[in-house]
Amino acid sequence: MKNRSSAFFSHAGLPKHLSWGYLGVLIFMMGDGIEQGWLSPYLIERGLSLEASAALFTVYGITIAISSWFSGVLAETYGARKTMFYGLLLYLLGTVGFVGLGIPDLNYPVMLVTYAVRGFGYPLFAYAFLVWITYSTPKEQLGRAVGWFWFVFTGGLNVLGAYYSSWAIIEFGHISTLWTSVFWALIGALFALVLNKYTKLERKGADSKMKDLMKGITIMRDEPKVLLGGIVRVINTTAQFAFPVFLPLYMAEHGFNTTEWLQIWGTIFTGNIVFNLIFGFVGDRVGWRNTVIWFGGVGCAISTLLFYYSPVFGNSNFWIVMAAGTLWGALLAGYVPLSALVPSLVREDKGAAMAVLNLGAGLPVFVGPLLVGVFYQLIESEGVIWLLAGLYLLSAFLTRFITLPNNAKTM
Repeated sequence: MKNRSSAFFSHAGLPKHLSWGYLGVLIFMMGDGIEQGWLSPYLIERGLSLEASAALFTVYGITIAISSWFSGVLAETYGARKTMFYGLLLYLLGTVGFVGLGIPDLNYPVMLVTYAVRGFGYPLFAYAFLVWITYSTPKEQLGRAVGWFWFVFTGGLNVLGAYYSSWAIIEFGHISTLWTSVFWALIGALFALVLNKYTKLERKGADSKMKDLMKGITIMRDEPKVLLGGIVRVINTTAQFAFPVFLPLYMAEHGFNTTEWLQIWGTIFTGNIVFNLIFGFVGDRVGWRNTVIWFGGVGCAISTLLFYYSPVFGNSNFWIVMAAGTLWGALLAGYVPLSALVPSLVREDKGAAMAVLNLGAGLPVFVGPLLVGVFYQLIESEGVIWLLAGLYLLSAFLTRFITLPNNAKTM
């Protein structure tokens, strides 16, 4: 039975020694994703201005980006488990302040500070675990292992969190639903930090913590290919955070109501989490770089345009638009092998390389909306779509230069 279990984990590409950690990240991210689909409209309905709500989420996005950047080097310097624990503490502190002190009376200064603190939480928890994976997984399995990470990360944040909250806000109310995120964060931490007994990468034993922290900056100078990987990672999900700003309005012009749009958006990421796994396998088979270039960069450029024009050539048919959007979501997962490729560029300092990659994962939270804000009035929705498609092609071009040392096989 034990041999059969080991064979299953090996074949699936899921590192058995970290399996409790994967489950913990899934549950933690479900708690973090509880408010994604409804918090802004809820606050505006209660009297917060649109501008104040936008500022709240902008500050939140900035702290996510900063925390994402530091997560890699902190995990390498202090240990993944300790970094994840610090992330849990910041998440709980921010949540208690935001829900308990800020929201009840709409105390905006308190909301601004505490939601920003909350934003430091999940990147330290989740991305430190991703560093743990890259250090403790054999290279031939790494593409699938990071595929599993993005499966549980996105599945918790964008799928389970949304489905759970759609039920919970009816049963418990909005504020009580936010309080339940504390429960889910603690359950996730129980699995990832207590039941997960694996101890490798508890600390590298660096002589200078400050020197190690600075590696998150200096590695971009010393290893330009790591910087390229970070830029490609920013492009990866920029559209994901840009689309919700203007596509609902565009879809409404073609007869789609809010409920239909949310169904399309939810289905996109249900498909995305499945393909996070699939492209982990594909990357290990056909090459990490090839997968990012053709499925991620070129595939997303084409499917972005298909998604936008699908209401036109499909005569506003719901299922045609759904299919085009799901194709885009599936190909978005073509960037998954980037999490295996970039840390493999360096023999040491994988945490610093992951810090750059994690910064690239955090920046789109406000880069996407910023692009829309800057260009929408100038080139309208059609121009923004072509801009995003062009960025995807740029990412494919840049990835051609991300080759492993000694011309190791990346295809």
